[in-house]
Amino acid sequence: MEVKKQLIKNINKSEIYNLKELVDYREGIIESRTLSQGKNLSITLFAFDKNEEISAHSSPGEAFVYIIDGEAEIIIGEKKFCLKEGQTIIMPAGIPHALFAVERFKMLLIVVFEN
Repeated sequence: MEVKKQLIKNINKSEIYNLKELVDYREGIIESRTLSQGKNLSITLFAFDKNEEISAHSSPGEAFVYIIDGEAEIIIGEKKFCLKEGQTIIMPAGIPHALFAVERFKMLLIVVFEN
């Protein structure tokens, strides 16, 4: 019998979840939970404590950010955006971007890579 590769991991299948509850805030750090990691797609949940940040960097994939809780400042290229719970933004491939926790925030990050 062939064992099938898990496409989505670190979460039970066929259960209902609240995204806010799948990753916890921890003082002074950025907590993450990877749900899928592959050649063409990455899905990760993050919880940023207040004042935590990911400094400017670029990615070969397009990144979809959905704010689940709190407030984040996101810089894409030279533009600064303030996002709150329920808002989303796309960070284009190859453009430097950075994230800063204005207050604690949680996000769902989906990065799609070209074949």
